[in-house]
Amino acid sequence: MLYHPYKPQDFDPLYVLEEICFEPPHRFSRRYMRSLVNRVNAATWIAEDAGQIAGFAIVVWRDGKQGVTAYIQTIEVATEMRGQGVGRELLSRIESSARLAGACLIWLHVEATNAAAIRLYESQDYRCEGRVENYYPPNHAAIIYVKRLDSAPNQPISVK
Repeated sequence: MLYHPYKPQDFDPLYVLEEICFEPPHRFSRRYMRSLVNRVNAATWIAEDAGQIAGFAIVVWRDGKQGVTAYIQTIEVATEMRGQGVGRELLSRIESSARLAGACLIWLHVEATNAAAIRLYESQDYRCEGRVENYYPPNHAAIIYVKRLDSAPNQPISVK
């Protein structure tokens, strides 16, 4: 498996994977996805296997009241590549990008029924911060997970 930062020529195959992984209304539009991968306050990592995109992850960050915080927009892995550590490695790479941007914490929403993703986040020291009912259409709850990226483990974690 080869991992590398996003390049413009990755967009079309990246979006094909988006179309495979998510059905409307959960799928990002091409326009929104393009805006994400082109942001200066974001990082996109690509996983390739034999020249094909096996997965990708996008993280964005912003400066706020608590300093720089990062938000995981998406981690997507091709069905046939799941369970092989691709998601874990992509998560590690976007965490590193967020740290380089000065982020003190990283957070995300995950569908409450996505047991595999929840296991991944919990195995990487993400802590449940809350739940949002009806976050994903139609009427699906999201769980909020947060992880400190800095060396202040006793500081409270909050994205509110």
